[in-house]
Amino acid sequence: MTRGPSDGGHQGADALHGVMDATTAPHRIPPEMPQYGEANHVFELMQNMLEQLLIHQPKDPIPFMIDHLQRDNDYVPKIVILGPPASGKTTIAMWLGRHLNSNLLSVESLIAREYSSLAADARRHYQKFQTLPTAPLVRLVQERLREEDCARRGWILDGIPETREQALMMQALGVSPRHVIVLSAPDTVLLERNLGKRIDPQTGEIYHTTFHWPPESEVQKRLIAPAGISGGETARRLLAYHRNVARLLPSYPKILKVIAADQPCVDVLYQALAYVQTIHRSNAPFTPRVLLCGPVGSGQSLQAALLAQKYGLVNVCCGQLLKEAVADKSKYGELIRPFFEKETAVPDDITMKVLKQRLDQQDCVERGWVLHGFPRDRDQALLMDSMGYKPNRVFFLHVPFESILERLTLRRTDPVTGERFHLMYKPPPTMEIQARLRQSPKDSEEQIKLRMDRFYRNSAELEDFYGQAITLNGDQDPYTVFEYIENGIINSLPKKVPGWVKSKEHPPGKQSYSFSPDLLETQPSQ
Repeated sequence: MTRGPSDGGHQGADALHGVMDATTAPHRIPPEMPQYGEANHVFELMQNMLEQLLIHQPKDPIPFMIDHLQRDNDYVPKIVILGPPASGKTTIAMWLGRHLNSNLLSVESLIAREYSSLAADARRHYQKFQTLPTAPLVRLVQERLREEDCARRGWILDGIPETREQALMMQALGVSPRHVIVLSAPDTVLLERNLGKRIDPQTGEIYHTTFHWPPESEVQKRLIAPAGISGGETARRLLAYHRNVARLLPSYPKILKVIAADQPCVDVLYQALAYVQTIHRSNAPFTPRVLLCGPVGSGQSLQAALLAQKYGLVNVCCGQLLKEAVADKSKYGELIRPFFEKETAVPDDITMKVLKQRLDQQDCVERGWVLHGFPRDRDQALLMDSMGYKPNRVFFLHVPFESILERLTLRRTDPVTGERFHLMYKPPPTMEIQARLRQSPKDSEEQIKLRMDRFYRNSAELEDFYGQAITLNGDQDPYTVFEYIENGIINSLPKKVPGWVKSKEHPPGKQSYSFSPDLLETQPSQ
C-alpha cells in the first residue's frame, strides 16, 4: 500500500516543529549565529554543563565549570552493553573499546583492581556468592569512573547494570550512558553457543570451538572452558536475565538500540559502531537548510515537495527560479533569456544572484529552505559557500541508470490537454489519447545518459566538499526515501570515529561510512 509522508514520523515531525518554533523570535537572526552554534555544539555544551552542575552541586560553580570545560570530554564514549549469556556482549565491548580507544569495565575487572578497599571487599563477597549486591557494585563503578583515564577516554560497561535498581542508583550518582546497546538472540541459539565457548587466560580473548577457533597451536593449547557454561547453568542465568531485563530497559528511553546477535559478528559490530557514532536529537534551536543532490530522475523535486508540505520549508528549485526570472522580465531575467534561447548553461554568477535574491527573503530566513538543482559541481558549491549560504543537511540520492531510464523515457504529454502520463505508472485511459501522446526530446535515452554522465563526473568532488553529506539509495518507494531524509534532518549529524572510512557501497539510508577491515587484529567470536 502506498504511504504518505504523514503516515509515519509524527514524533519526529513534532520534535522538528518544536525546535523550529524556537527560532521565530526574533525574526532576523543572522545566519552566522545558528551556523556557529550548531558547528560548535554550543547548546549541547551549555546543557551538559548544567547537568554536571546539578548532579555534583559544587560549592563554587565557577572553578567547577572551568575544570569541566578544560576536560573537553562531553563527547567521549559512555556506553552500556547489555545482553543475555553468550550473546557476545563481552566480545563487542572489547572491540568497541579497542576501536574507540576507551576503557572496558566489567564486574571481573572492577573487583580485580588493586589498591582499592572497595574492590577488595567486593572480591571476597564475589568469590563466596558469585554475585555482588547493588550498593557495592555501583560504588565500584562510581570509583572507577572518577579516575582520569575514564574522564579522558570514556568508558564501556560490559553487562552493567543488571537490574533496574542498579540502573536507578547509578543515575542518582550521575552515571548516565550516552548509548545503550542490547544484544538479543533466541535462547536455543544461546544455549548451543555457550557450550563451545573458550577463553584465552593470557589475553582474555573469547573463542568458540565451532564458530571461531584460533589458528595458532600455542593459543589452542592454553584455551580453557569458563565456569558456568553447562546447559543447566546457562538456562538458570537466562531465566535471571529475562526476569530483570523487562524492568531494566525502560530506564534508558531514547538512547537504547536492540541488535540481533544471531548474525555474523562483524555485522553486529558494524551496527554497534554505527549506533555509538550517532549524536542523539538535540533541543537546540534549528532552522533546516537542506540541499538535495542527485542525477536527473533521482526524485529531488518530489522529496523537496514532501519536505515543504510537512515541515513548511521553502521549496527552492534553481531551474524554476531561472524560468520565473525570465517570465517576470526582471533585470536578471533579461540576462538569462539569451542563454535559454540558445539552450546553453546560465553562468554561475548570474544563477547565484537569482538564488541569493530568493534565499534572502524573510520566509527562507525564518522557516528554512530545501534547495535542489544547484550546486552541480565543486566550483558552484564554493561560490555558494563564499556568499554565506551553507546547508546544514546535504543528501545525495543515487539511482541506477536502468531505473532512471524507466522513470523518464516512458514519460509522455498530451499536446491537446497538457496532461502528463507515464506508460507504466500512469498509462493513458484510451487508445485515442495514447496515439497523440508526445515525448519531450530531453526524455530521450541519449539525453538522459548525457545528463547523468555530467552529474557523476562532478559528484565525487561535490560529495567530498560536503564532508558530512548523507548518501541514500533513491531507488526505493519515495516515502521510504522521505523517511530517511526526515530522520537525517531531525537527528544531529553523526561524528566519525576511528576505524571508519568513506565508502561507495553502503546500505540504503546509512551514513556513507564503512568499517575498515585492516584495523581488525583478530576475528572475534560471538
